[in-house]
Amino acid sequence: MKYILILADGAADEPLAELGGKTPLEAANKPNMDRIAREGRCGMLKTVDDSLSPGSDVANMSILGYDPMKYYTGRGAIEALSMGIPFKEGDLAYRCNLVTVENGKMKDFAAGHITSIEGAQLFETLKEKIPEAGWYSGVSYRNVMMLPNGKGSDTTAPHDIVGEVINEYLPKGEDAERLMNFIVRASDAFENHPVNKQRIAAGKNPATTIWPWSGGSKPAMPPFSEKYHKKGAVISAVDLLFGLAKCAGMEVVTVPGATGYLDTNFLGKAQAAVETANGDADFVYMHVEATDEAGHLGSLEEKIKAIENLDKAIGYILDNFDGCIMLMPDHPTPIAKKTHTNDPVPFAIRGLGEPDEVSVYTEKEVQAKGSYGLIQAVDLLDMVFKE
Repeated sequence: MKYILILADGAADEPLAELGGKTPLEAANKPNMDRIAREGRCGMLKTVDDSLSPGSDVANMSILGYDPMKYYTGRGAIEALSMGIPFKEGDLAYRCNLVTVENGKMKDFAAGHITSIEGAQLFETLKEKIPEAGWYSGVSYRNVMMLPNGKGSDTTAPHDIVGEVINEYLPKGEDAERLMNFIVRASDAFENHPVNKQRIAAGKNPATTIWPWSGGSKPAMPPFSEKYHKKGAVISAVDLLFGLAKCAGMEVVTVPGATGYLDTNFLGKAQAAVETANGDADFVYMHVEATDEAGHLGSLEEKIKAIENLDKAIGYILDNFDGCIMLMPDHPTPIAKKTHTNDPVPFAIRGLGEPDEVSVYTEKEVQAKGSYGLIQAVDLLDMVFKE
């Protein structure tokens, strides 16, 4: 048996008045997702323990079967591994967003989804102005800072505090003083930077400073192949998922035009998933970020569009792959909240056992009629691979 797991990041949501009490999944035209649910078995998946912050890091780690309570050290560490950044003894890796802070408030956690080229230019300036840390530019606003002799700090994800006064969410703990020093110095370095001058002239949000968060040491996870006796591969556009793949010894598959944003190459990912699964991989994890980005933007139109674009790509998988197909979000990213929650998410599995009574892929339908009931995410793949 071959397996493709389609991860629609943040696709689950809550009922919205502007949709007459429906969720985006209920409102979207998604015949292929509905077909997976109708022809398969469904249930609800608890991806994030209530004691943890509902980040994509711990949620995706859980879905892959790795208990965050045992293996998670911090998001920055996972992304650092993805980028091939070396860890020295005592290093902590922090995820380091480029952000827009205006009048003391977090205006934009992604600095207007700044381009990777612009971000790299800003990080070159940080290397010059703040040489006592390691600065590594990634994709768009997503970057990594390596802190020598790091001790750890209590930090807040910037996408959780859009519109909030940042003073209430500044780093706390042993690394706090150093991190605050870097935030202030980065603000000075960026104030008159040519990149920001050009962005302001173009009517775009500038990157006013950095926001380091979720620092961690190098994680140690058992290889996916040893854990499940299957060869696994990950398709994504973001460093977080590539980092998890490298932590688990899974193949990393890149797709031209995969952006981690609303304009991503949906069909290209589906084609790569089929090609990889029909090749020598036993299990392919196809991650799509666009649905989550729309939720963070609070854009109902874009979220429905992202769901429908993904659904069209899923049609290609259904037409060209005969194995087991799994579909699920990693967490909800409700439009009204613009951030993640740790509520259970609906999942559907086509190709194992007899179908249940679920007819459409929605939160309400799956919760009411799914035959799997509520499953803990860390147990999912063990369950699927044993059926």
